[in-house]
Amino acid sequence: MTFATNVTVRGYELDTQGHLNQAVYMQYAEHARWECLRAAGLPGDKLLATGVGPVTLETNLKFRRELRGGDEVDVTCRFVFGDGKTYRIEQEIRRTDGTVAAEITSVCGLLDLTERRLLHSPGDHFASLAERPETLGG
Repeated sequence: MTFATNVTVRGYELDTQGHLNQAVYMQYAEHARWECLRAAGLPGDKLLATGVGPVTLETNLKFRRELRGGDEVDVTCRFVFGDGKTYRIEQEIRRTDGTVAAEITSVCGLLDLTERRLLHSPGDHFASLAERPETLGG
């Protein structure tokens, strides 16, 4: 399953060329990640209360098409779990007509906030805490 949330590009997010500032794409991606976790029944405060927090280790952002003020976009989010300590999050920012404006792929982990080390099998940890783990797409 791929989660999606809708965002409207706001005027104050534009750069001097009149299109969405590059840094805002990352903010949209981050917003979608937290909304996905919330939709899975795992809001940030619940996750942090277990003594772990998500960390981003690497991000690749590919710009495909410009976005302008007033554009409505869907920001997708899909967690991809494997073996080991890390997982991927695959995301797209798409205009409502289906045009892909950006692709974002991140490598992430779950950090034990006391030990300051990544947990093994983060997918299992998410699944054990989430009310709707299928929302994470793993």
